[in-house]
Amino acid sequence: MPPQTETLHIPTADGRADAFAAFPDGGERHPGVLMYPDGFGIRPVLREMAAELAGHGYHVLVPNFFYRHGPSPVTDLPAYIGGEDRSAVLDRLMPLIQEHTAERTLRDADAFLRFLTTRPEVAAGPVAVTGYCFGGLLATRTAAAHPGQVAALAAFHAPVGSDGPDALAGITAQAHFGHAGSDLTPEALRELNETLDAAGIDHTSEIYPGTVHGFTMSDTDAFDPAGLRRHWGRLLPLLKGALSDG
Repeated sequence: MPPQTETLHIPTADGRADAFAAFPDGGERHPGVLMYPDGFGIRPVLREMAAELAGHGYHVLVPNFFYRHGPSPVTDLPAYIGGEDRSAVLDRLMPLIQEHTAERTLRDADAFLRFLTTRPEVAAGPVAVTGYCFGGLLATRTAAAHPGQVAALAAFHAPVGSDGPDALAGITAQAHFGHAGSDLTPEALRELNETLDAAGIDHTSEIYPGTVHGFTMSDTDAFDPAGLRRHWGRLLPLLKGALSDG
């Protein structure tokens, strides 16, 4: 049975953020997952990924974190984001990414988690956060700021360590970081993993072989089917282990 889907608006300190939710049909309550999209935002591929995850027994909320600039998509997106189109879209989005400070992230995270956990379809107890590209950084910041509430964290082709080691210190969630082969050298991976170890984070962190930045997104020229399968193979056991009802 396909999951239910819903378009929503989340009240925040800075306005209303449009969002998309996918969750199992049947009226039961399921563990919540806050899924941050990549910088390209909510679009068909993110809806498909949320529905896929919902099919495994989770209530998945995907917010538009660029809502201050308008509803998603905040810029025109081609059906396939590749080549010169990709470069042009990134040129338009980069100023928005640069404006999205850690302070904004944390204000939004408070609102997004409050909204998710009060949904009637979401089970009581801890939640998970996951994200892609810039959204993976937002997921990491969210987990660090809400250690008592976030039990699982997953970030894919994300600049995980870009806020510095102190920003990771609050994370108590079980974590997985799936890096693109084009994003980290083996030496940089070793240094990041040493930082995660020093912070006491229960984690797995690995480079996905042969991948480039954005490998999970099937509507981009970075897409790698094997990388996406590996992503599901890491994400689903993580959630099942951390969210006991999943």
